[in-house]
Amino acid sequence: MFYREAGDFKTSYAEDNQTFPIKFDRFRYYAVLLVALGVIPFFINDYWANALLIPFLIYAIAAIGLNILTGYCGQVSLGTGGFMAVGAYASYKLMTAFPWMDMVSVTLLAGLITAMVGVAFGLPSLRIKGFYLAVATLAAQFFLVWMFNKVPWFYNYSASGQISAPERTMFGLAVTGPNADAWVRYLFCLFFVFVLAWLARNLTRGSIGRQWMAIRDMDIAAEIIGVNPLKAKLTAFAVSSFFVGIAGGLLFTVYLGAVEVGEAFGITKSFLVLFMIIIGGLGSLFGSFAGAAFMVLLPVVLRNFMTGTLGWESTIATHFEFVIVGGLIMFFLIVEPHGLARLWQLTKEKLRLWPFPH
Repeated sequence: MFYREAGDFKTSYAEDNQTFPIKFDRFRYYAVLLVALGVIPFFINDYWANALLIPFLIYAIAAIGLNILTGYCGQVSLGTGGFMAVGAYASYKLMTAFPWMDMVSVTLLAGLITAMVGVAFGLPSLRIKGFYLAVATLAAQFFLVWMFNKVPWFYNYSASGQISAPERTMFGLAVTGPNADAWVRYLFCLFFVFVLAWLARNLTRGSIGRQWMAIRDMDIAAEIIGVNPLKAKLTAFAVSSFFVGIAGGLLFTVYLGAVEVGEAFGITKSFLVLFMIIIGGLGSLFGSFAGAAFMVLLPVVLRNFMTGTLGWESTIATHFEFVIVGGLIMFFLIVEPHGLARLWQLTKEKLRLWPFPH
């Protein structure tokens, strides 16, 4: 009764092949977009921006990128943190070397540089897969972090080894730096989320996405039917690294402002993004957003509840936060291994038949 597709007729192939062919899904998407663009910017403050909204948007981009590689193409990667570091340091070098360059160009170029690095480290996927590929990408993670720590050129020979984002403006509004307003930084990140989610949706539904999924399901059979494994795997690494590099650039320039590579982009960052797509659902763009929301919003809610409502000390609350989040991850993986996206799909199936029994 609440979720119906009966009577939703299509009169052309374009209508039947659109991203949201069901009107209810389309109106729900428009409603979310309307709230994100027309309501939140007027009520957002620094706390909501820094604690919830901006990290959620940035990690959603990173989760989409890793989901393209692991969920759609089946190539396991543990180097997400290192590729995010490439995006961050590329943004820093571009901002300091070309002060006249606008932030959109800086972020896109940082993503392209990360894509090239991702293709270079994706070459072993042509020979190895599974656990061995995960180890190879883990080696890339440690190598990239080591390189950004040990080569002074990347941090402009700073004595502290830390990089800081210079202040940049767009349309007269500060986007980076201490003077940037919360709503400006939020809309800047939302712009990239919208564009990249639209791009990922169309890529995964097109011929490239079908090649990725064929390689994921059975690479030998895919090669027999004409899929080029070299092209499919390297394009997956390139597109995934492009998304992850943009997320790393935004994390540095818009969110943190100053980073030290070992702390901001260590191995824990790679596992964090990996947990997002596992909890949200592999091979699902909605799962990328759901997993990012779970891993970003839930710890904040738990921390505020334990320190505010229960009155616990912050150190104790932090330890219990890890325990609860870890327990919930195990619970979700046991109850529904396919993630939150599968739970949402089952909910829609039940709503199609409600109030009749299933």
